[in-house]
Formats: sequence, C-alpha cells, structure tokens
Amino acid sequence: MSDAGMQARRSAIYLLDQVLGEGRLMSECLGAGVLDHLPADERARAQRLATETLRGLERADRLLQKHLRKAPPLTVRNTLRLGTVELCHGAAAHGVVNAMVQITASHKRHNKIKGLVNAVLRKIAADGPAAWDALRAPRLPKWLRQPLVQAWGGEAVTAMEGAHFAGAPLDITAKPGVDMTDLAAQELPTGSYRLALPGQVSALPGYDKGEWWIQDAAAALPVRVLAPATGETILDLCAAPGGKTLQIAASGAQVTALDVSASRMKRVAENLQRTGLQADMVVGDALEHQGSYDAILLDAPCSATGTIRRHPDLPHAKDGSEFGALIDLQAQMLAHAWGLLKPGGRMVFCTCSLLPDEGEVQIDQALTAFPDMSVDRAALSLLGVDPGWITEEGGLRLRPDFWPELGGLDGFYIACLRKAA
Repeated sequence: MSDAGMQARRSAIYLLDQVLGEGRLMSECLGAGVLDHLPADERARAQRLATETLRGLERADRLLQKHLRKAPPLTVRNTLRLGTVELCHGAAAHGVVNAMVQITASHKRHNKIKGLVNAVLRKIAADGPAAWDALRAPRLPKWLRQPLVQAWGGEAVTAMEGAHFAGAPLDITAKPGVDMTDLAAQELPTGSYRLALPGQVSALPGYDKGEWWIQDAAAALPVRVLAPATGETILDLCAAPGGKTLQIAASGAQVTALDVSASRMKRVAENLQRTGLQADMVVGDALEHQGSYDAILLDAPCSATGTIRRHPDLPHAKDGSEFGALIDLQAQMLAHAWGLLKPGGRMVFCTCSLLPDEGEVQIDQALTAFPDMSVDRAALSLLGVDPGWITEEGGLRLRPDFWPELGGLDGFYIACLRKAA
C-alpha cells in the first residue's frame, strides 16, 4: 500500500477521534489545518473516509458489537469502524485489513491489540457486506431526534434519516446567462444545477472562469426569494462562505458582505476573485453594524441541523446545549437588522435548521414585536417549489426528505419580511 494511502487513512482516524472524542466539528479541524500536510487528493480522500464512517457509524457499531466482548480504546474503535465501512462499501479486504493492522501496530499504546483488529476485520470482510445492506438507516441521537419527531412526526424523521444516510449530490449556482451545457448537469426546478458524481470540482468546465460556485439548492433559495435588483443597496449578514454574496453581486446590486470571522471572510474574497464579482467586505459584529439598506439578507447563526446529510459529524460533535443561546442570538440579530432596513424595504430571514424554534417560531414572534412587519407570501410564488412547503405564517420550510426522486436538499427555513412604507 502507498504511503499516501496510509496517511489518508491515519488522517481519517484522527478526524474521527476529534469528532467522537473531543466534540470538534470536522470543519473546525480542517480550518485549523490538520490535513494540510497531505496532497490535495489524499486530503480529499481522508475527508471522504471520515465522512462515510460518520454517516454509517450506527451500522458499523452494530456489526462490530457481534465480534467485541468489550469496547476497545477510542482510536482502535475508530480504526475498526473505518475498516468496517470500507469493507462494506466494497474495498478489497486484503488491503483494508492489512492497513488497519499496520495503523494499530504503529501505536505504542495499542500495538498489542493488532491481533484483535486483524481477527475482527477478517470476520467483517466475510459476513459484513451482506449484513450491512440489511440494516436500517442510522438514527439521529435522541437529543435531536426527539424534538424533530415532536415537530414533524416519526415517519418524516425516518425519511430524513434515510436522506442523511444517502448523502448529498453536488449542487451549483451559475452566473446569469452562463451556458451550462458542457457541465452535463441536471437543472433543478428552482434553477440550481446538480451533479451526482462530480469528481474533482476544480477540474470541471467553467470553474476556472468563475462561471459558477458550489451551493446547495436550498441555500440558493434565500437570494431568489430576496430578488435583488440592479442598483439596490443590500446587506448580506453572516455572509461567509459567500455563496449568497455571489448571487447578490451577480444580480447587479451593490452588496455589503459582513461576517464576524476574518478567516471565513478570506474565503468570500477568494470566491469573489475567482468569479470576477464585487462586494464591499466588512469583518465585524452583526449586532454592531450600522447603515441603511434597500434590502437585507440575514442567514442567522443556527444549529445547522438542516445540513447533516453533508455534515454527518454534527450530531456527534454537538449535544443541543447551545440551542437556547443560538435562538436568542437569532432574535437579537433579526431585531437589529430590522432597524437597518429602509421603510418599504424587504428582509429575508433564513436558517439552515430543521427546528421550528429557529424558523417558524422566530417569525411568529417577530411579527408580534414589530407592527410595521409583514410576511411577503408572493415572494415565494415563482421559486419552483411545492406549494405544500409554504408554512402557515408564510415562510418556506425545506427538509432533506423533500425531493427524494431528485436526491433531496438541505433543511432550511426562509421568510421574506416587508417593512411598511
């Protein structure tokens, strides 16, 4: 086995240790540069291996528990989990088993357990793949599953779990007028384009020219609801990594992109440069920003529970303890942003959350707090979405189990708010 292949597996196990042992998100680890020592292709492989293992964690544990009398140390357990997922995804048994034994043997603390790793994974190689396919889709942890069942019902949550396990295709947003024929992508009803097996993104037609950017179909809808126009002054609050900023800039509007994170704003700058689009960039606290705008997009910090099909580490790295603080922060941001909006202007409030407290409930409370606020239902009329997704108060509720025949989409809540003139 190549040294690079071993390094990708070691790095994947390290990521699993960080998520499952330290409660760190993979994005946090990657942002800290933990994989920067790897070549780009092996870095991508390490991320893919860790993501696939987290997505199938419950299945892997069910198969492994038949062969383990007691749980081994976390790193060894994660080595077994990774090996199990690889074997059950069709990887060659000889290569996987040898690699996991070598990785275990290289640890001074765990080197005596290499025989166990060898024996267990050989058994998994023999009967694991058939047993894997017979298992249910992994369930969300109770701290998240219970409130979602309360909100949407058990059948819907089971369907969401199936969508999470299936993972997510690659969605992209194109500049207006760009011919997407060369990309051979499926155009979705909402105007996004979808690729099932994209390969290396930077090698795809149009990437170097900045003709499009990666953005889930659900994440592209808030700007389409906002419908920015040429010459308007628009504030994009919590802008990083910049997909919505690019959409607004491509419309011809004058956009101010604000985010509290300087490092995340670097990504916005990189995306603007690649696409040849312009925005005024501000690093700062959304609650302290001042100004007056024709329109505002507030993609508020949230639980991100709508993105689990792409980020399966989230249910394992979090426990829900921060939800209350996030909900309070969303309300504060919404109130402050409302004061920055010109009379007669419009604001789109959105969160990539599946929790009504971070969506429908926020808008219900805001409508009570601000007499000059109303929900613009008409803004949702030309989006290409199912009318049944429009909620009682006039927002748009998206869930990962929607569009099952098309490959699903992220969970999101979106509402267009109008300020009285």
